[in-house]
Amino acid sequence: MKPRTRPKLLILSSPSGAGKTTLCRRLIKTRPEFELSISHTTRLPRAGEAHGREYYFVDRNTFDGMLDADQFIESAEVHGNMYGTAKDEFTRIFSEARTPVCDIDWQGTVSVQSAFPEALSIFILPPTMKALSERLKRRKTESEAALKLRLANAAIELEKFHFYRHMIINDEVDTAFSDLLSIIDTGSPVRPAPTTREINALLNEVG
Repeated sequence: MKPRTRPKLLILSSPSGAGKTTLCRRLIKTRPEFELSISHTTRLPRAGEAHGREYYFVDRNTFDGMLDADQFIESAEVHGNMYGTAKDEFTRIFSEARTPVCDIDWQGTVSVQSAFPEALSIFILPPTMKALSERLKRRKTESEAALKLRLANAAIELEKFHFYRHMIINDEVDTAFSDLLSIIDTGSPVRPAPTTREINALLNEVG
């Protein structure tokens, strides 16, 4: 069998708490040809986060200045904060002959796929909305109001699944990671992809 060509660009998205960041980190550790594309954000760092590692943390004036200078491939307001992927970040990673991995939301995905139609996009689903809520609570990084906002926005994000080429249910991280690698290497997950019925069942939990 002819080896599958490495994707030029990989997009991973999910509602907050569904596990995309964990999968991103595992992929980059396992496959050094991939590198995380670090986004800019106006939100404050959480405990343990560092500028230039998880995000480039900037104030709103700096972010708006970059917007005005057309320095972003994509940008969006998420949970009350601004996020954006700088063009220079892709240029840097491409120059190192690596594949950027974008940890972005559906809004960013639409913009990046418009600029890079060959991008491989994957949406990570939680097994249930209850499990998603419990994961967010275990973080202990959100106020009650912020937690409610993230759960409300999760439903909006789930409705955008049709923007993605592939979907994975992260019910167990090792299994979800196997699906991720299989999609990258063969174009198909190990397990059957989630159905529209399963996604609607998640949305019904919110409603």
